[in-house]
Amino acid sequence: MATIERPHLPALDGVRGLAILMVLVFHFVAQATATNRAEAGLKWLLSYGLLGVDLFFVLSGFLITGILYDARAERSYFKSFYMRRVLRIFPLYYGVLAVVFFVLPRVPALQGSEIAALREHQAWAWLYGVNVYLSWHGGWVLSYIEHFWSLAVEEHFYFVWPFVVWLLARRPRALMATALGLAAASFLARAVASLAGVSLIATSVLTPFQLDALCLGGFFAVAVRQPGGEDRVRRAVLPMALATVAILAAEFGLHRVTDAGLLVGRSLRPGLFRVALAALLLWALFAPAASRTARFFRSDSMTLLGRYSYGLYVYHHFFSYYFLTHGTEFALARALGSHALAVLVQAVVGMAASLAVAWTSYELFEKRFLRLKRLWPSSRPAAVVAAVPEAAVANVPAPALVAAAVSPS
Repeated sequence: MATIERPHLPALDGVRGLAILMVLVFHFVAQATATNRAEAGLKWLLSYGLLGVDLFFVLSGFLITGILYDARAERSYFKSFYMRRVLRIFPLYYGVLAVVFFVLPRVPALQGSEIAALREHQAWAWLYGVNVYLSWHGGWVLSYIEHFWSLAVEEHFYFVWPFVVWLLARRPRALMATALGLAAASFLARAVASLAGVSLIATSVLTPFQLDALCLGGFFAVAVRQPGGEDRVRRAVLPMALATVAILAAEFGLHRVTDAGLLVGRSLRPGLFRVALAALLLWALFAPAASRTARFFRSDSMTLLGRYSYGLYVYHHFFSYYFLTHGTEFALARALGSHALAVLVQAVVGMAASLAVAWTSYELFEKRFLRLKRLWPSSRPAAVVAAVPEAAVANVPAPALVAAAVSPS
């Protein structure tokens, strides 16, 4: 089957950009120390920026499943997928680990520091087991690389999900049922584990407890590719979003009036947020080109963040963790005369530095490997049901747009 280039959907880059922006705000602002009630309120609100990781999972499930489903008849199905994933993910990931474990410990000023001490636990990172290590120890105990837990979850998903799609792709209803079943099982497992007293760290980072986000994305990727699927999914977006918001509002209210609400919230809230994030993804995907939604997600700033989101995610925590553990906000506050201004300045500097490093890494290092993707082209069937209205992408016919889901960055 001949390779057909996927048209590019900037809106999905924008969704990825929103996800990384939420994570950046969480680490650079929400983790700062609140010195008054106003800051405490803002800190609480921005702490939900951590949902950016969940949005990444939903988007990843949507994109990866779409790519796999479109290539289901290819002879090179497994080889092309895994080689393209290796070229995108491994150079940056393992390159950073090499620097952290082999270069930085040799710097005299860093000997004996937290980052040098990470070398003792490096096997977990090399084997994509950071999430398992954190769960085992019941805490955020890997300092500068603890955010790699989510990369471990995605890698575990990549190991298994291609086989599920390959086995069931000829029976799309069975594939969608499997995706929904796994999402429901993950949701229920997390709820049962939470009510049984399993640590919040474990239910937050272990792969089985994160499958609802990934599989929800996978379900919708297949659903929109079915005859009439676009219209059915499009009609479901608003009711799904409204119902989820209503349930979340009720849950928040229960949390305020009874202690039992805390356990209920811990059990149900993550899954409800993930359903809402799936609705957000579809909303961005279906938005008419002239709408404010489309303009936001297709804006230069959001697509820029999306383009470099992988590097941003990998690098930003080295800055934010240093700021947090060294109290730089207070040193800045003394110099500027305002703690709030100090946090703002620190966040802007940290985000700018992270973007600069991510840009340099992508343009000078990662691109060299990405060019090799041409050796393992990704193809799709010529006839695919539209996932986006024709007006959503200029000069791209609607029947090709489902596969336009840009491959994850």
